[in-house]
Amino acid sequence: MRRVVVTGMGAVTPIGTGVEKYWENVKKKTLGFGEITRFDTSDFKVKLAAEVKDFVAKEHMDFKAARRMELFCQYAVAAAKEAFAQAGLDMEKEDPFRVGCSIGSGIGSLQATEAACKKMEEKGPSRVNPLLVPLMISNMAAGNVSIQLGLKGKSLNVVTACATGTHSIGEAYRSIQCGDADVMLAGGTEACICPIGVAGFSALTALSDSQDPERCSLPFDKDRSGFVMGEGAGVVVLEELEHVQKRGAVILAEVTGYGATSDAYHITSPAEDGSGAAKAMELAIAEAGIEKEDVTYINAHGTATHHNDLFETRAIKLLFGDHAYNMKINSTKSMIGHLLGAAGAVEFITCVKELQEGFIHATAGYTTPDEEMDLNYVAGEGVEEPISYALSNSLGFGGHNASILIKKYNG
Repeated sequence: MRRVVVTGMGAVTPIGTGVEKYWENVKKKTLGFGEITRFDTSDFKVKLAAEVKDFVAKEHMDFKAARRMELFCQYAVAAAKEAFAQAGLDMEKEDPFRVGCSIGSGIGSLQATEAACKKMEEKGPSRVNPLLVPLMISNMAAGNVSIQLGLKGKSLNVVTACATGTHSIGEAYRSIQCGDADVMLAGGTEACICPIGVAGFSALTALSDSQDPERCSLPFDKDRSGFVMGEGAGVVVLEELEHVQKRGAVILAEVTGYGATSDAYHITSPAEDGSGAAKAMELAIAEAGIEKEDVTYINAHGTATHHNDLFETRAIKLLFGDHAYNMKINSTKSMIGHLLGAAGAVEFITCVKELQEGFIHATAGYTTPDEEMDLNYVAGEGVEEPISYALSNSLGFGGHNASILIKKYNG
């Protein structure tokens, strides 16, 4: 199998647009939570979200092109352009059919659907926007990125709910491994902080109804009450190792393993024993050809819902046994909320930065241990500690499990 490395990264998040700004705020435990500004929440139990602040589309793309994109596509294009620039790719020197795109969105544009339904009710079907379908469908993130950057290779839109970002990167990794592409832009994007989005997740009792921005997203904490909806995008450039070496680009990290399974259990709850998630982690580690004890850090899915945090903890214990107590586990969602289809991609970027700097960020807000969840969730401050591997987990409604193993690149 061909080796696959990371050469570029881009991010749009509730605590910063641009990877460096985002990462500096992660290290400072900056929280991205606040009152929802996108719509009137008077009739809603949920009042808080993690919105992207100060994003101006025309600063990242042509204004006319932006007008034909919904917010989730705009975020994806902005993140992709940042990643593309860092990688130093020149499409005039590349075979465009060997450069592909795997950028997913779990939902697409709920806003476009909302607006169209309202207009149809009020003014009739003839008044629906002719561009409704290409505005709302989730594959348009990959489509718009490919159009903006001239990528003519494989173009994928993986949709596995909250596992979308990790699966998208994993499938891009596979595409390069097996020779379908030399370069893939990969990641996830989401923007559905809107009335129907918040109402829908709230009806599931998945969202925290806390009105305290300091105590609303509490992964692994006994006082956790659900996730806080976030938005944004994460995109990375993956390349075949020899391709990178020939053009002399900087390598940020190496992807060495990917595991994907299904719980085949329940439409919203993970398997209670953690077996599906444990198997995904096991597959990623086995592909890398390392021992379980070589993994000392996990960036958990860690949503702050009762079931996820408990069952993910069980999965870690099931796979790693006693070694689980020697590991450090954190949740980036403690600061940025749950970015749904973008979550795994932004968390992948977090892992790369942690590997580069030898710093494991804290799980912000974690103060009160729960009885069965007795692992090291990095309470208090972040830890300066050299790590060779980072294992990133994502779990999605429907029972989708994805784990990806990232290695510090040493040549």
